[in-house]
Amino acid sequence: MREYINRVIDWAMEREIFSKGTTAKQALKVQEETGELVLAVGQHDLPGVVDGIGDVLVTLVILSEMYGLTLEKCLETALKEIEPRTGSMIGGTFIKDIK
Repeated sequence: MREYINRVIDWAMEREIFSKGTTAKQALKVQEETGELVLAVGQHDLPGVVDGIGDVLVTLVILSEMYGLTLEKCLETALKEIEPRTGSMIGGTFIKDIK
């Protein structure tokens, strides 16, 4: 995974995304790609889902790098938060217990 992340970072550097882009614009790009992913899921378009997940990951790698973070650190932080969570499946969605 680290090899792919490094390739994304190199790609973004070559296109001056870090030097000329902004975190706000990159966050909007994350949202745009997430919307395309949701559309592909709704259309049961597996190739679109694969592309969409990849595109979302690319935008998240770039955004995390803009903040001086790593995707791995962000994932580790989220995992520590959700691991102890309890809840139940309701209507096909996991709903966390309110504490």
